[in-house]
Amino acid sequence: MDDLKARIITAIASVDADMLAGRPRVTTPNEDRYLAVTAKRNRRSTASDLSRELSSATGTTISRQTVYRRLGQIGLYARRPVRCVPLTATHCRLRLAWSREHALWTPQQWACVMFSDESRFSLQSDSGRTFIWRVQGTRYHQENIFERHRYGGAGALVWGRIILSSRTDLQVQIGTMTSQIYRNVILEQNVRLFRGAMGAQFVFLDDNACPHRANIVSECLQSDDISRMDWPAFSPDWNPVEHLWDMLGRRVVARQAPPTCLPELRRALLFEWCNIPQDRIDNLILSMPRRCTDCIASSGRRTMY
Repeated sequence: MDDLKARIITAIASVDADMLAGRPRVTTPNEDRYLAVTAKRNRRSTASDLSRELSSATGTTISRQTVYRRLGQIGLYARRPVRCVPLTATHCRLRLAWSREHALWTPQQWACVMFSDESRFSLQSDSGRTFIWRVQGTRYHQENIFERHRYGGAGALVWGRIILSSRTDLQVQIGTMTSQIYRNVILEQNVRLFRGAMGAQFVFLDDNACPHRANIVSECLQSDDISRMDWPAFSPDWNPVEHLWDMLGRRVVARQAPPTCLPELRRALLFEWCNIPQDRIDNLILSMPRRCTDCIASSGRRTMY
């Protein structure tokens, strides 16, 4: 009887072991390490690329899904990279100084700042289909960032200005912005009105684009006694309007009938700009102290914004 029980227990244990083992792994530990090293060395490699490289190096053929599983087991996942403008040591130094100067500003002080920015919207936008392999929590590490100066293609140029509890109309232009247009349309028709309503505490912030820094623009600001905030070059992560461009683009793409020509694109941009909730805009402006703190923590390098 005891001998029978022993044989039954042995048989059950053998079945359990077979069930727990599952399918044998296609790759060896060395091949798994090879995949990881190759993915880290060339973060833009696709799963198909990595599968082919492994097959070429070791003779082992695996599917794309197996590549995803093996890399996921060590914390590497395919993610869209952050795209940023390049920063030099001088840029970082100036950004750090600006952050320290404004880190302790109160909400009341930021409420007096009008943020201005321009962007470009295209009928054929950047699809963002490039992926990289990275570990969670490393999105803003240098090796996971793609630097770019600008994105090309045909479309419309837009200018927007926001201030706490308000915004200006969106200016849409099919063509190039000149210093004369910037002065006549942006400053005289919009900024001047807010300066008159708010008084001497009003501060205007725009970037360092050539039309913005032309002599006729500076003279216009001086004649209207409009204070302009200094702005370090290549610092789009500090301007809340940058986030609005992302919101605006998503709203335009999500329309039931997305625009198919430039006039439709213009109408869609104007409509969706007016319908962005004001509390979203206010929250972006009130995030400025956090942006300064993050920039100080990164020694002037890029921030999560």
